[in-house]
Amino acid sequence: MRHGHRLALLLRAAGLARSTFYYQSKVLLTDKHAALKESINNVYHEHKGRYGYRRITETLKHNGRMINHKKVQRLMQLMGLQSLVRAKKYRSYRGSEGLVAPDLLRREFKAGAPNQKWATDVTEFKVKGQKLFLSPLMDLYNGEILAYQINRRPEFKMVSAMLEQAFERLNPGDKPILHSDQGWQYRQPTYRHMLAEKNIEQSMSRKGNCLDNAAMESFFGTLKSEYFYLESFENVEQLASGLDDYIAYYNQKRISLRLDGLSPIQFRTHALAP
Repeated sequence: MRHGHRLALLLRAAGLARSTFYYQSKVLLTDKHAALKESINNVYHEHKGRYGYRRITETLKHNGRMINHKKVQRLMQLMGLQSLVRAKKYRSYRGSEGLVAPDLLRREFKAGAPNQKWATDVTEFKVKGQKLFLSPLMDLYNGEILAYQINRRPEFKMVSAMLEQAFERLNPGDKPILHSDQGWQYRQPTYRHMLAEKNIEQSMSRKGNCLDNAAMESFFGTLKSEYFYLESFENVEQLASGLDDYIAYYNQKRISLRLDGLSPIQFRTHALAP
C-alpha cells in the first residue's frame, strides 16, 4: 500500500482532515516550544485557569519536566494565558466582649506533625439575595481541611457538627490547639465543653486582629477567588454542591508551593510514609 493512501486511511480513522494534519506537523517543526506550550495549556485548563505560572511550573516539574518558571511565564504571555484568580479579600467575623481564650497560637502557623494545631472560622456567601455559611476546620500542618459544614444559617449546630467530624481524625494522645477568632460560636459554653472533653486547648485571636487567624483568612480568600468569584450560581444549593467539589479538589489535587509542590493530602501521605 502506498504511503499516501495509508496516511489517508489513518487520518480518516482519526477524524482528522489532511490540511489540519499538515498544519499541526508544520507547527511542531517550526515552533520548538510547541510541546511545552501544549503541556502548559493542558495544566492550565485542567485546573480551570486557577494556576499561574509558578504553580504550572511546579506541576510540570512533578511530571518530570524541569523548566524555568520565567520561560513558563513568557510562554503563557505569548499564549494569552493568565490566572483567572482575583486579588484575595479577607473578611471574618469579629466577636464582642465576653469570655475569650488566650491567643496560644501567636501567629505561629507552622506545625511539625498532624493534629498539633488546628484553626477554624466561618465565612458567608450570597447568591441572589440568599445566604450560605461555611464552617471549616484546618490542620495547620499541611493546610488540609479536616472537617466542614455548610448551612443556610450560622447556627451553632453547624459548628458543633463540624467539631464532631473533626474529632474522628484524632489519634490516641493527640491534643491539638484549636484557634479561632472571637466569634459568638466559639464563646459558647457548649463549644468550650466539647473541646475540653477531647483535651483540646482553645485559642482565640485578639479582638479585631484578623491576621491572628491568617491561615483561615487565606483559605477563604483562595476559595472565593479560585471558585466563588469565577462561577455564576442560580441558587445556594448549586453553590453548596460546588463547595463540596472545590474542597475535595483543594485537599487532594491543588498543589501548594509551601508543601513542596504537593497537595495537602499528598504532603501528609508522603511525610508519614514508612
